[in-house]
Amino acid sequence: MNNKLDKYIEEHSTPEDPVLEDLYRQTHLRFVNPNMVSGHLQGKFLELISLMIKPDNILEIGTFTGYSAICLSKGLKPDGKLITIEINDELNSFAHSFFCRAGADEKIIQLTGRAQDIIPKLDLMFDLVFIDGDKREYNEYYNAVIGKVKPGGFILVDNVLWDGKVLDKNTSDQQTMGIINFNNMIQNEKNIDYEILPLRDGLMLIHKKI
Repeated sequence: MNNKLDKYIEEHSTPEDPVLEDLYRQTHLRFVNPNMVSGHLQGKFLELISLMIKPDNILEIGTFTGYSAICLSKGLKPDGKLITIEINDELNSFAHSFFCRAGADEKIIQLTGRAQDIIPKLDLMFDLVFIDGDKREYNEYYNAVIGKVKPGGFILVDNVLWDGKVLDKNTSDQQTMGIINFNNMIQNEKNIDYEILPLRDGLMLIHKKI
């Protein structure tokens, strides 16, 4: 039933951009853990959120092969920028080639390294942040970036349901524990509104109050 519903949803959504379709395909052909790529439905959601906000600046933690960065960049203001951080430098040239094909290379700035080290050095405030890096470090990403989100800005956090494994309170898996700890931390945060959307592997939408 879920597969049929997924197919139905795709058939009743805007068709996938041909460049993104090829990016998705090449990711699955060439890379380990290709399921980390956002894909059509989530990518379109990211694009629409960005189009609604019309951000000046976007920050992405976890570029992978660049699918989500391209989607998010479509909502930027004409002179807007998206900074995307990836720890694996071997992915940079592949992602950049697709940024060029999508006509987004002048809007997207690629940085390589640990997000926790890079973010404090960024002299920018962000309207929108997308967190999709190492699940064990979600708390660190959030704490590093929340002060650089404009009042009224938004944070999107991927994989917060982690294929349902967040329900296993006895887990010893570090990635799962990282997500559980993050979800619990958010419950105690002040000055935000938030909700988990059951899209793909769970997407948390956080609004920083004005």
